Amino acid sequence: MQYTPHVYQDHFSELIMDKPAVAGFLDMGLGKSVSTLTAIAELLHNCFEVERVLVIAPLRVAKYTWQDEIEKWDHTSYLKLSKILGTEKQRIAALKTNADIWVINRENVTWLVKYFGSRWPFDMVVIDESSSFKSHKAQRFKALRKVRPLIKRIVELTGTPAPNNLLDLWPQIYLLDRGERLGRTITAYRDSYFEPDKRNGHIVYSWRPKPGAEEAIYAKIADICVSMKAKDWLQLPPRIDNVIKVSLEPAIKKLYKQLERDLLLPYAGGDVIAVQAADLSNKLLQLANGAIYDENKAVRVIHDSKLDALEEIIEASANGNPVMVFYWYKHDLTRLQQRFPHARTLDSTKDVKAWNSGKIPLLLVHPASAGHGLNLQAGGNIIVWFGLTWSLELYEQANARLDRQGQTKSVIVHHLVAAGTVDEDVMKALQNKATGQDALMAAVRSRICEVQKIKAA
Repeated sequence: MQYTPHVYQDHFSELIMDKPAVAGFLDMGLGKSVSTLTAIAELLHNCFEVERVLVIAPLRVAKYTWQDEIEKWDHTSYLKLSKILGTEKQRIAALKTNADIWVINRENVTWLVKYFGSRWPFDMVVIDESSSFKSHKAQRFKALRKVRPLIKRIVELTGTPAPNNLLDLWPQIYLLDRGERLGRTITAYRDSYFEPDKRNGHIVYSWRPKPGAEEAIYAKIADICVSMKAKDWLQLPPRIDNVIKVSLEPAIKKLYKQLERDLLLPYAGGDVIAVQAADLSNKLLQLANGAIYDENKAVRVIHDSKLDALEEIIEASANGNPVMVFYWYKHDLTRLQQRFPHARTLDSTKDVKAWNSGKIPLLLVHPASAGHGLNLQAGGNIIVWFGLTWSLELYEQANARLDRQGQTKSVIVHHLVAAGTVDEDVMKALQNKATGQDALMAAVRSRICEVQKIKAA
């Protein structure tokens, strides 16, 4: 296919060629991959600025997306790609293969750094979905930090650079400039721009930006980061978001309230830490979906209300059009497959092609496995969230599989929300774009207060 770039794509390609370190905070569907490949081809074979390029990406993106993008465009189809995937023997063989670009999944970055050490051979590194390097404690960040002085050029790509809060920015920016703009340590960054928020004595559980901090941070990184929103550059059909309230039978409501009280009351007299809040939320979200894991990891089916609601959408609202369903728990998938035996999952490139060809009427997808890189917009325009997620990043990335450049219809996103459950808290947080640990903690504390009031009454 002949490449006719948009103005913003040309601009981003030029930035990559002009700057040794640059981050593209580009919305999903803006063509980050082809813009980057265009610059890589120029730097490799016209400017002779680099010799070996490494792309770090989520596993599914590393397996399929970069190869597909290279083959798709006439000006990049000659580039040779080697995939550093599979067993250690297969990864080593891939490293020895003659290529222009090598791609590796982010889970193997630590292994790669150990394998080469000071003999690190890649003078250009592209981090696809750099938000996966948002934790300064993660081994992948620490490993890449060691070899950063040996990297001549680095590019970061993501649509969600700070999915939880602005603290997520520091590791990503550090890999670009080694601490020049936001400080050489996370502590220095935090002390400069944040103040304690929730705490228990000397233990700080969360941080909030100081007044004016957000503007100051963005000003510091403006010269090496470019942010582009799809709505500013693309004329996409309007997206329709629909919240479908799912009523639970009185007996199920009673069971939910009992579980909520049993889980929440032990913490009513003290602080709830993040790990506990996540556990509490998980149990309640499971029951809202219709099943729950017991203490022996066995699945206890409680109700089919969401399955009934999904069936109604498929039969009435979809009118025979393909539907993509996002689930969260394994027992969700099992129950979905039992109710809809014809449903398919994304297990290979054949499944992707089948969906885009309109051959799969019902596709079951976990947002963490298809949240990045897959172009599925040709296969349909209807999404149903069977089970919700607190992760704003996964939520937005998952929706962008259909709501992206090339989509010709309005994308309809249905959210199945069990009335009177924690589903409502998650939905509210998603709508306010305030998801993550802070929203989860706030929701749990709010429910503790409600339970205490009911008990007191």
